[in-house]
Amino acid sequence: MTLITWSDAYSVNSAEMDAQHKKLVGMINDLHDAMKDGHGKESLGRTLDGLIDYAGMHFADEEKLMAKVNFAELPAHKLEHEAFVKKALKLQADFHSGEVVMSFTVMEFLKDWLLNHILKVDKKYGANL
Repeated sequence: MTLITWSDAYSVNSAEMDAQHKKLVGMINDLHDAMKDGHGKESLGRTLDGLIDYAGMHFADEEKLMAKVNFAELPAHKLEHEAFVKKALKLQADFHSGEVVMSFTVMEFLKDWLLNHILKVDKKYGANL
């Protein structure tokens, strides 16, 4: 069973941003699948590395789009992106240093952050497109 099933409710009225959000959802679903198969720990580092790289590119693209439409809440939105990156980098550093990082905890954080961010924050700029 898929953890997150994409629906039109997540659309932000931008095909490019929707495609990028779908990729992020797919990465979280891949971690969930690996956990169900008993390989969560093995895939956690790879997932965090990939998410950090991809999220950085996505955030830059999203912020350019918001600047293009003069989205008034861009500064606050950037702060949310920075907070996510900071938390993800901490999880990544903990994982790579051998600290105990639970795959389930990371997966729940990623799922909750992404869905809340899309539905409560990204939807606001989507209304300006």
